[in-house]
Amino acid sequence: MKTLHYVLLLSAALLYNNKAMSNPVKAEDWSSIQAARQQQLAHYLNDNQVAYNWFADFSLGINDGVPFIILKLLPKVAPEYWGSDENFLDVIGLFKDQRIPGYPIARGIGWSGLGREGTDNAVDYASFTCGACHIGRVRTDKGIQYLDGGVNAHFNLPQYRVRAQKTLEKMISGATTEKEQIDLATKAFITALDKVYAQDKHYFYQNYRLGDKVFDANYEKKQIELFKQNAQALVTKFIIRTNLEYKAFGVLVDKNYHGFEQQMLKGFGGMADATGISTSFAYVVDRDIYHTKVNLDSLPPSQGITDFMVVWEQGKRKVRWSPDHTQLIEGGGQWNGNIPISMFRNLAAELTMGFGAETDLRVGAFAERLLENLPAPVYPFSVDMHKANKGRALFEQHCAACHRPHNGEVYQIGTDSGRAHVANDTITAAGRKSFTSICTPTTSVNLPGYGTVKPCAEFEGVSLVGKEQFAMMDPKLHDGYNALPLDGIWAQAPYLHNGSVPTIYHLLVPSERPAVYMKSRLDYDQTLLGFSWQLSTDKNKKEEGYKFDTQAIPAFSNKGHDKDIISKQSHYKLDWSDDKEGAMAIIEYMKTL
Repeated sequence: MKTLHYVLLLSAALLYNNKAMSNPVKAEDWSSIQAARQQQLAHYLNDNQVAYNWFADFSLGINDGVPFIILKLLPKVAPEYWGSDENFLDVIGLFKDQRIPGYPIARGIGWSGLGREGTDNAVDYASFTCGACHIGRVRTDKGIQYLDGGVNAHFNLPQYRVRAQKTLEKMISGATTEKEQIDLATKAFITALDKVYAQDKHYFYQNYRLGDKVFDANYEKKQIELFKQNAQALVTKFIIRTNLEYKAFGVLVDKNYHGFEQQMLKGFGGMADATGISTSFAYVVDRDIYHTKVNLDSLPPSQGITDFMVVWEQGKRKVRWSPDHTQLIEGGGQWNGNIPISMFRNLAAELTMGFGAETDLRVGAFAERLLENLPAPVYPFSVDMHKANKGRALFEQHCAACHRPHNGEVYQIGTDSGRAHVANDTITAAGRKSFTSICTPTTSVNLPGYGTVKPCAEFEGVSLVGKEQFAMMDPKLHDGYNALPLDGIWAQAPYLHNGSVPTIYHLLVPSERPAVYMKSRLDYDQTLLGFSWQLSTDKNKKEEGYKFDTQAIPAFSNKGHDKDIISKQSHYKLDWSDDKEGAMAIIEYMKTL
C-alpha cells in the first residue's frame, strides 16, 4: 500500500508539473504534491548516487591543484586568514554538509584519491568540485534544506585565491631568492604537519570511507610519507600555482574592472566572471611560464561577472540537431547559450579552475548524466492554491511562450549585455581549440559502473568529427540571453543573469527594484519570492550575506525585463506595476513550478 500511495502522489505531481491536468488543483492538494516531488527527488538521487558523488565531491583536477595535505595545513600556518576550527573554508563560503557525516573537509572540495584508479603511490591533489558552486541551501522552519543543482550563494573563489596568496607571502617573508622561498615554505608546512600528526593520526582524512575506498590511518600515513619524499617539488608547484592564480585574477580585474579593483578582489558570493577567470589563467600561463607574446584580445572585452546558474533539469534546455545536422537549434545552455553541447559546457566550467589537460573528464561526463533529468527542488513552504490557479492563467498568457523548454532564441530586453559579449572571436576560437583537444571524438574514459565511454564522440547520435564549430558557437548568434525554463524558479533568486533583482515581485514590478539590497542570505521571503533581501536597521547586528549595489558597475545593473514587449504579434506584459494583484497571483503560481 505504501508503494501504491507513493505512485499516486508522484503521478499527481508529474501531471501538475506537465500542466496536463484538466481542472485547477484544489488548495488542499499542495501538501500532497510537495510530498510527492520531494520523494521523486530523493528516489532520483538514490538511483543516481554514483553520478551524484562525482558531481558533488570528486575533484576537477587529476594530478593538479593543491596537494591535499597542504590545503588542510593552511589554517595551521596562517590561522589569521582562515575560518573556524570546525571548517576553515567557511571564509570562502564552503560549508559542512550534514548529509555526509565524517567528510574530512567542506563540501565543494574533493581530492584525487576519491577517483584514482590503480596505484596508491600517488600524492592526493585537492580541488574544487561541481558542488562548490552548485549545491545551495535555504533556511526553513525545519532547518537547512539543501538544493542539489542549485547555487551556493556564499562560495567566493577570489577570496580563496587572495587568502592563499597572503598565506604564501607570510611563509616566505624575508626570502630574497626563489630557493629561499621554497625552503621557508617547505619548512613551515613540514613543521605544521609533524605537529598535527603527532596529535591526531586522522587529521587529514578523518578515517573517511566511500564505498570500497578507505581513507584510514594507513592511507593517511602513506600520503604523509609520499608528501615528505616530494615535499620541495610539491611546495614549489603550490607556490607557482598560487602566484599564477592570483596574478591571473589581477590581470582580469585590471583590464575590465578599473576603479572597482578592491571590491573584485574581495569577491562576491555566488558570482564569478567565469570566462574571464579561465581565459586570464591561460593568459598568465602563456606569458609567465611559456614566455610567449600574448595579446589582450585573449581576455574578455567586457565585464562578465554573473550569478552561478542552477543546473537541474538540463534536458529541458538541451539543443537539437536540425534535420540536416548542420545546426543546433531549439535549446540553450548557460546564460546566452553559446556553448550548446552539455559535455563542452561542463568542461568550460571545469577549466575555470585552470586545470587544462589535467581536467578529469569523468566529472563532466557524470555531471551530464546526473543533471539531464535531475528534478528541481520543490518549494518548501505553503502555497495558496486558489491564488496560484489564478496566476497560472496569467503566467501562460505572458510568460510561458518565452520560458518554454527548448527555446534557443536569445533576447535583448534591456539587461546589461556584458556577459553576452565576453566570448569574442579570439576567445571563441581558443575555446573551440581547447575543448576539442582536451576531449576529442576518440577520447575514452572509464566511468565506474558504466564502463568505457567516449564523452565527446557524438551528440544526440550525430558524430562530432569535423564539427569543432559547435564546441563554442559564433558569438554573433548569441548576442543576448536565453529565456530559460523556470522549474524551481523560487530557488533561483536573485534574478536576471547578474542577480541584480532580489525577488520575483521586484522583477514584475520594476518601479520598486531596490538599488542596494542584501545578497546571499539563506532566509527566505515567502511573500515576494526570493531570499531575504532587506537591509537591516540594526547596526550592531552581524549580517549574513553582503550589500549588493546595482549601480556600482555596469555589469551589476538591475535594468531590463522591465517593459512590455510585442513578439510575433502577441503582447507580453513584463511590467506589472499597474496590476500588483496580478503580479502576486503569478508569484503564487511560480512557487509551484
